Amino acid sequence: MNLLKPFVAMLAVVGILLPGSLWAYPLDGGAETGIARLDAYWLARQGIIDQKILPKGIFWKSSDIQLRLIGDPTYTLPAPDAALSEKLKEMLGADGRAYGLALLDYTDPAKPVYAAVNPDKPQNPASVGKIAILLGWFQALADVYPDGIDARMAILKNTIVTADGFIQRDRHSVPVWKPGDPKVVRRPIEEGFQENLWTYMDWMISASSSAAAGMMTKELMLLNEFGSAYPVSPEKSKTFFEKTPKPELVRLLKKSIQAPLGTNGLDTAKLRQGKFFTREGKKRVPATATSVATARELLRFVLLMEEGKLVDPWSSLEMKKILYLTDARIRYAASPALDDAAVYYKSGSLYSCKAEAGFDCGKYRGNRLNYLNSMAIIETDSAHGSLRYAVVVLSNVLRKDSSEKHQEIAAKLHALIGARH
Repeated sequence: MNLLKPFVAMLAVVGILLPGSLWAYPLDGGAETGIARLDAYWLARQGIIDQKILPKGIFWKSSDIQLRLIGDPTYTLPAPDAALSEKLKEMLGADGRAYGLALLDYTDPAKPVYAAVNPDKPQNPASVGKIAILLGWFQALADVYPDGIDARMAILKNTIVTADGFIQRDRHSVPVWKPGDPKVVRRPIEEGFQENLWTYMDWMISASSSAAAGMMTKELMLLNEFGSAYPVSPEKSKTFFEKTPKPELVRLLKKSIQAPLGTNGLDTAKLRQGKFFTREGKKRVPATATSVATARELLRFVLLMEEGKLVDPWSSLEMKKILYLTDARIRYAASPALDDAAVYYKSGSLYSCKAEAGFDCGKYRGNRLNYLNSMAIIETDSAHGSLRYAVVVLSNVLRKDSSEKHQEIAAKLHALIGARH
């Protein structure tokens, strides 16, 4: 069903001309995926509904979203460039030891340049670990439907998920909109919410909703268990999770969110997600391992995706589209220097506090730990030339606002890459 059909008719009546391709990507993905917010943001751009217009970089066309390193079957990260790595170290300053940073500039794909500072420093990935669930979904779909991309798309679009106890307890808000609503409303997912898998996937990545991640992990386990018989009824799902022994559920969770990383050439000692993102999910299905990431292995995730090697080229491109940030930009991605750029992004934060005289501890300013992780691909096209680079920043700088620090790094790094070209 085309969610915009009544609005298209209205536009025709008032005489507004529609461009031939109708929307700029990913806003053209509404009809294909059923993600309603994409339609809403296009309507906002036309002034039809009341919604803040996001940065210019969200309006790339579908044909602009491409895998930039596809076609080279033997590509690996080159040796670190000593001069560029030294510039990165200088940029981080006195807090450099608290960072793990890995950068790949492939503006010229024939001459990529890799630079790094503490690239193998391990850290809890926090919400960046949701990319393991994303990869798990595309791997499972390919396993069940190896020759059926249409079938994979149909599962994602037509399977309606009803939020249940696996969402508890997460208060991240997500964008909610239905045709006819005057604006997009942000609210937490509640039990009973019904949307398709594509929408839950979008909520998990763009809004970083742990509730959505809880539902996507649960449904991924069901897909791996029931294969082509998925989706299953709510009754069958309930019985499965209640009657299956915990060790079997742990095995299935590992198959769902850890095994695909290794299958696709990533080192699970350096990148893995070991548990559900919600308290109730962890209660019903115990953790399989600790969660960990390094800047270099996250950069390798990006590299494999750009090569079309995460599952297959179709899956790699769909994952890149899901990572294309078209919602409110935060943390690293919020740097004004990136407003005109296409940003493909996942971030995650984890902080904790202890009593300290004279210090006001809080979000992004933990004094016990202060993790902030950013994984970003930056692409620009302008009269001044194009840039293509990927960067991962993991930080644990205590007592300082890590969100501001990541924005500063984003601006400095963008200027540095621009100066190189």
